Amino acid sequence: MQKLLELYQQWRGSEPVNVQQIPGGGSNRTYYRLTDHDGQTVIGVIGTSRDEDHAFIYLTEHFSRRQLPVPKILAASDDQLRYLQTDLGSMSLFDAVQGGREAGGRYTLKEQELLRRTIRELPNFQIRGAIGLDFSNCYPQAEFNQDSVLFDLNYFKYCFLKATEIDFHELKLEADFRLFAKDLTFEEPGARSQESVDCFLYRDFQARNVMLDHEGNPWFIDYQGGRKGPYYYDLASFLWQASAKYPHKLRRELVYEYYNSLKNYTEVPPVRHFVNRLSLFVLFRTLQVLGAYGFRGYFEQKKHFIESIPPAIQNLRELIQLQGRFHYPHLMEILQKLTELPQFQQIEATPSRADGYKTTDLNPYKAHPQDGPATFSKYDAQGPLVVRVYSFSYGKGIPEDESGNGGGYVFDCRSTHNPGRYEPYKKLTGLDEPVIRFLEDDGEILTFLDSVYKLADAHVRRYIQRGFTSLMFSFGCTGGQHRSVYSAQHLAEHIHERFGIEVRICHREQGITQVLEKES
Repeated sequence: MQKLLELYQQWRGSEPVNVQQIPGGGSNRTYYRLTDHDGQTVIGVIGTSRDEDHAFIYLTEHFSRRQLPVPKILAASDDQLRYLQTDLGSMSLFDAVQGGREAGGRYTLKEQELLRRTIRELPNFQIRGAIGLDFSNCYPQAEFNQDSVLFDLNYFKYCFLKATEIDFHELKLEADFRLFAKDLTFEEPGARSQESVDCFLYRDFQARNVMLDHEGNPWFIDYQGGRKGPYYYDLASFLWQASAKYPHKLRRELVYEYYNSLKNYTEVPPVRHFVNRLSLFVLFRTLQVLGAYGFRGYFEQKKHFIESIPPAIQNLRELIQLQGRFHYPHLMEILQKLTELPQFQQIEATPSRADGYKTTDLNPYKAHPQDGPATFSKYDAQGPLVVRVYSFSYGKGIPEDESGNGGGYVFDCRSTHNPGRYEPYKKLTGLDEPVIRFLEDDGEILTFLDSVYKLADAHVRRYIQRGFTSLMFSFGCTGGQHRSVYSAQHLAEHIHERFGIEVRICHREQGITQVLEKES
């Protein structure tokens, strides 16, 4: 500590009037906020690894020259174990979106905008930050490669998988690991021009490592573990972080925000190729964090990491539905068994709403069996406008309007491409990620909904102006499972986001209900 104070005095010309130790998260460095006589503050850091500290100092000075949003190094000791950096304040993105995280993934519009700003800035940092960067200064290695992938996969095997006592064939699993590592580090010939560009892989890109200024702009810290590597890794790390509980719709929007921002800095691969590659890194990152949770939780007995395992397993369940994208038979067999273990079935439910409907932290679209039949009771006709949106099967009839007003809009989705015709999607619904990707990649459903949105917006706006209390939209398709469910969910969320009114969703044939509450 004394040597840090001496460094400060050499830089500032006087001793600090106040020294306050501040939390450093999981880092092995110690952080202090040093204040001078004028109230100006800087951050003092004491490290334990010269190589790691050198990597941070080198990268920070390089990124500063590239005018990227990072702190500036103000002074450093000769051995680089102590240094001073500008103070970016105390508000991290993690703290700023705490409300949405604790609400099980129901992020406010303000919180969503902070996430969008961050994800739009990431490609700038990755691509422009790599220009002129000497990766030999990175710690502990210069590049993402097969050896590093295999290290993390074996970390998962020994620290998590073996602790569950699931039987597996060691040689078959190792063969799948090697194929997986090859796929993660191999660039397909048709995509070489897009993906061979030098890119800085942040590696630990998470909300805790993003600071926000007074305008809500993101600043990046703790990138000392970065190296040369594929840009998909950081996107997967950020958006599939288990504890964040990002809902499917928001996660998709943030992926597209990233993809469109990436176009400003480099040539991008086609959307389908981008999504397929991203899926590989999401699977890898999920196994990687499970390895870390296993070590920290099972071996070090840290409760926080044990509690993080069920949501990470939920991410794994969703990934397993993308079977066609993963050609690792024994690994996928083992992961399927892993998701079926009783100790990982826990899904924390949010408190029940006043109307009796519930959502879950991990999947806000799934209804509990005890919620009763998928129907809405009549509400107070004197209240504000409430919109009800249904999905249904034409074979079982058009939903009745229980408000007593009669009518509403009924849209026929059967003109669009039906994923239910294909075996991989037959057991899924329009709320599941593989079906969503199928419909959006095909594009017909998006054109269909563009017209629906325009009609709905005009009608909702006029109903609000006239003081009406009830409006109903229904979407029908052959089985009431894929296209109608997707359309109903997206119109409901569109209306709620645009007008802030209460929207009640009923996927009748699925027995799923959800209430998007009126914004205060």
